[in-house]
Amino acid sequence: MLLRSRSRKLLPAIFTLAALLVSPTSPAQDKPETPMPTTKSSPAEASDPNTVFNHLADKALLVMKKRAEELNMKGVAVVAYVPGDNANSWTSKMLVVGNMTSHSSTNDPGSNLLAIAYSKASEMADTLKPSGSGVRPPMKGEFGWQGGWIIQGKTGHIIAAFSGGKSEDDVKASKAGLEVFAGAL
Repeated sequence: MLLRSRSRKLLPAIFTLAALLVSPTSPAQDKPETPMPTTKSSPAEASDPNTVFNHLADKALLVMKKRAEELNMKGVAVVAYVPGDNANSWTSKMLVVGNMTSHSSTNDPGSNLLAIAYSKASEMADTLKPSGSGVRPPMKGEFGWQGGWIIQGKTGHIIAAFSGGKSEDDVKASKAGLEVFAGAL
């Protein structure tokens, strides 16, 4: 009985203490009236090659799309950044320009243009040469088709590949995309 009486007396004190600890008006919970300004990236992030690539990749893909449309092509554009001299990793983005696949017919199962564009990019990542350069026979998974272009930057290699048109037109679209990265990486 005595224990119940003490518990009843302590209960209001415990509730009051708990309310004070979680109260939105406690100093630890205060928020500034106006939001603190934030920056999109710190100076260290701005010089990070992957951050720079991600910033420019969308612009490059839109340039490739515009060039492909000027050449009346539909297909897939891919850009990738390979840090350093070996393709142990990369960052890439792609954009479908009209169609990701070509239509099939009775005699043709159609083409996965995204797969072809990445095949071109993969070949370039290994050879560090434009796709279809002939520096070695195509490996399994590669076609040896032209249409991708690669440049060496200050911090690594930038790859652009287009699939959907004639090889020479795919190269034009790829080169247009690479111009966006000029001097940035």
